[in-house]
Amino acid sequence: MIEIIPNWHPIFVHFTVALISTAIGFFLLAKLLGNRPIQEQCLIIARWNLWIGTIFAVITVVTGILAYNSVAHDTPSHAAMIEHRNWALATFAVLLLTTLWSAWSFYANKLIKLPFLLMAVLLLGLLFSTAWHGGELVYRYGLGVMSMPAAEDHTSGHVHSGEMQSSDSHSHSHEHAMKTEPTPDKHKHEHEHDGHSH
Repeated sequence: MIEIIPNWHPIFVHFTVALISTAIGFFLLAKLLGNRPIQEQCLIIARWNLWIGTIFAVITVVTGILAYNSVAHDTPSHAAMIEHRNWALATFAVLLLTTLWSAWSFYANKLIKLPFLLMAVLLLGLLFSTAWHGGELVYRYGLGVMSMPAAEDHTSGHVHSGEMQSSDSHSHSHEHAMKTEPTPDKHKHEHEHDGHSH
């Protein structure tokens, strides 16, 4: 298998979040549209996104468990990993219930009602919370990151193009000032010197 740094989990999690969020959005839109021809189209989109998103969620959980057991971490980041894992498992459990409910409603030809939508909104909140905690692991604790730039490198070694232009213009103006600075009149000095010798 192709080696992905740090692992495959960050790849699949984006599909999971995008598909499930889209599904819930179309479920809510179908409810708002009411009994119209376009409502059925919204439900079809919602169901397919939810079902495909659930498949990706299974892969995401598996790769997440592998990442949990393989990524190097310290004590503070370990506590954050446990919290992210707990949110993920709770989200996955609600996702499975929502998907089964959706499949049963489809095969039984049942309408989408308020209790299902409430569970879908709960799922969306859990999903966003899980994703936020996952982002914390990378951007706050640096898990899975091979190297991080030192803060001082930005100011001492790295120069933005705008700063370089400003520096060049300052240097140019300084050189211009040196060239245009009035210098003693050599001829006048020599004339005065000759007059004094006479």
